[in-house]
Amino acid sequence: MTKDRDIMPRSWGTEPGASSGLDRRAFLRSSALAAVSAAVFGAGLVGRPLVGWAAAELHGLSVFGPLKYPPGFVHFDYINPDAPKGGRFAFNPPSWGLNENPRTFNTLNGFTLKGDAPPRIGLLFDSLMVRALDEPDAIYCHLARAVTLSPDGNRLTFSLRPQARFHDGSVVTPEDVAFSYNLLKENGHPVLKTILSELDEVFVEGEQVVMAFSGKQGRQAMLNVTSDIPIFSKIYYSEVDFLASTLTPPLGSGGYKVGKMKAGSFIEFHRDPEYWGADLPTAIGHGNFDVIRLLFARDHTILFEAFKKGDLNFYEEFSSKSWATQYDFPAILDGRAYKQEIPDGRPSGGQGWFFNLRRSKFADPRTREAIALAFDFEWSNKNLFYGLYQRTESFFERTNMKAAGPASGKELALLESYRDQLNPAVFDVPYSPPVSDGSGKDRKLLARANRLLAEAGWKRQGGELVNEAGERLEIELLTPSPAFARIVTPWSNALALLGIKLTLRLVDPSQYQARTRDFDFDMTGLRLALSANLTPSTRDIWSSEAADTPGSYNYAGVKDPVLDALIETGLAAKTREDMEAAGRAIDRLWRAGHYWVPNWNKPVHTLGVWKGLGWPDSADLYDFSPESWWWAEDQPS
Repeated sequence: MTKDRDIMPRSWGTEPGASSGLDRRAFLRSSALAAVSAAVFGAGLVGRPLVGWAAAELHGLSVFGPLKYPPGFVHFDYINPDAPKGGRFAFNPPSWGLNENPRTFNTLNGFTLKGDAPPRIGLLFDSLMVRALDEPDAIYCHLARAVTLSPDGNRLTFSLRPQARFHDGSVVTPEDVAFSYNLLKENGHPVLKTILSELDEVFVEGEQVVMAFSGKQGRQAMLNVTSDIPIFSKIYYSEVDFLASTLTPPLGSGGYKVGKMKAGSFIEFHRDPEYWGADLPTAIGHGNFDVIRLLFARDHTILFEAFKKGDLNFYEEFSSKSWATQYDFPAILDGRAYKQEIPDGRPSGGQGWFFNLRRSKFADPRTREAIALAFDFEWSNKNLFYGLYQRTESFFERTNMKAAGPASGKELALLESYRDQLNPAVFDVPYSPPVSDGSGKDRKLLARANRLLAEAGWKRQGGELVNEAGERLEIELLTPSPAFARIVTPWSNALALLGIKLTLRLVDPSQYQARTRDFDFDMTGLRLALSANLTPSTRDIWSSEAADTPGSYNYAGVKDPVLDALIETGLAAKTREDMEAAGRAIDRLWRAGHYWVPNWNKPVHTLGVWKGLGWPDSADLYDFSPESWWWAEDQPS
């Protein structure tokens, strides 16, 4: 029997598209500069000179304001500097990042399109800079000792830490850094190529690494480039084919190495006790587990049973039914394990069933809206979800980029430039899914759907809907898991009343990866985790170019020149206010286009935890990431 599952898990620490949505902000050498931050930073990453500061060595970068941590800081405030080292953290990775697959793996190369890699493969590698989780968009030097910004804002120069070493003891050199960026720019996953698209060249100058940008990059781009990219060994990949799908552990410089593994079943990452960067302020309190073990299974019942026995000591629950009914096993009852809800103040991201507009049957937005109207969230939440969820209306839930009310202010000014190209509804109150009567077959909503389908040219022929060419309106919903069957079935029944046949198509995880990579589906489910900022990965979700790029997250195949323009406006914004206005404009276009059937979200993490696992207070953090967790008691037997 398959364990029910109604939330598509999001990535821990990664964003699609730049998988973690880690956006970074510009710079200040110390908090003493806060008073002049607006003047100094105002041109920082958009091509104007930074008078008096551009040539200074910096310890961090930020987008819209001063850094929280000054030069010489000891560690991030949110970590536990006394966290014990040791123990085993065993869990099921909750979702994809790039070509990572939470249900199986057949390669350890997570940076190309080929194969299915295990999540967390990034533990093997270091990046030049890393994110501070208690700031919305700030990063600090890690593998790099310092960074300088050119007066025109288009060039970053990095000095590396001389103690940096790969796992074989070889020094991490400027040549390795330049090699890594150029390799990924040419041969990396399309999402990485998007991140690097405005990076013209990377080269070595003396003992430093120089990144030269096009001048077209937004404020976020230079920061994503410095923190989302792994550093490889040039010597290693002179002998190993980077594009090959392989189970040979790659050479890295990070805090973990690959330990035991069985392809498709489990993999362990073992802490490197000789990790060169363990005492860096960006690393203290991180990498506390001796072993991080990932278990894989297509059937989540198997994983839940492993958690009940203690084979997994952490389980994030994505099924409301299981959360309400299944946590009464012996370890819970005798206190060895427990349930916990932790507030999740992060942007919820967007989960939904996406229409593939590359299929002509979905070309008319009225068809898409009608199909969505048949999904009765209120009935599902009451009868299937135990009232745990709230309806998703926007990709930007729990952010200031969610649009509300008629367009006004800067948001309106942006849209006015394109009024003649836009649906008038874009300027009105943004579209939100209507609230049903909770019957599962709301007659008013189904009648409205019928009218929309007729307006779109669909006609009844017996019990079916056909177009002028006699083609039936049939939908295949692609999924790698049978868990959504209990949710899709009532929707399918309602669609049948409209003359539409919806079939849930179950495929194995590898086939699912391949088909979604090539956009070979009618509809499919996806959850994208976003950050509090627009990032270059926004292009990977909504841009016209991404619609034609295999492996991108533009599952809907949206091609809208106005949307393209608004994305670039948002990425080039000089203030947070301007960026948020662009985000709300993007939100209006997306919602008016009816490109998806939005699902649901919940403002809490629902966790099953074995006693002994500890983590920092995450209430005010911008990510919920196990890198700073620890184990404080003996492992369960």
